[in-house]
Amino acid sequence: MIEIKIYKTKTEKSPFIIWRDNLDSKARGVVRTRLERVRLGNFGDVKSLKDGVYELRIDFGSGYRIYFGKQGRSIIILLVGGDKRSQKRDIEKAKEYWQNCKDKNE
Repeated sequence: MIEIKIYKTKTEKSPFIIWRDNLDSKARGVVRTRLERVRLGNFGDVKSLKDGVYELRIDFGSGYRIYFGKQGRSIIILLVGGDKRSQKRDIEKAKEYWQNCKDKNE
């Protein structure tokens, strides 16, 4: 089983939670279901990006994406979410958040 953690900024805000909470209820349900599959080890459509960041793609709505990093084999850290339109900006933010996360754990 995969443990899912949520990244928080220095000001204790979670970009992923902020994004998720702004989705409509149907989209939140789709995201929740997809993360439950990840928790069980079924990652599905995932793309490895640079610098240790991964993109979990959800074929729903405007093409939702969840960006995460891995700690070991059984822990992932959710960094930020977005959609196809905000993909470039979201990837840059995810890389920044992941670097902050790694720096904090060193």
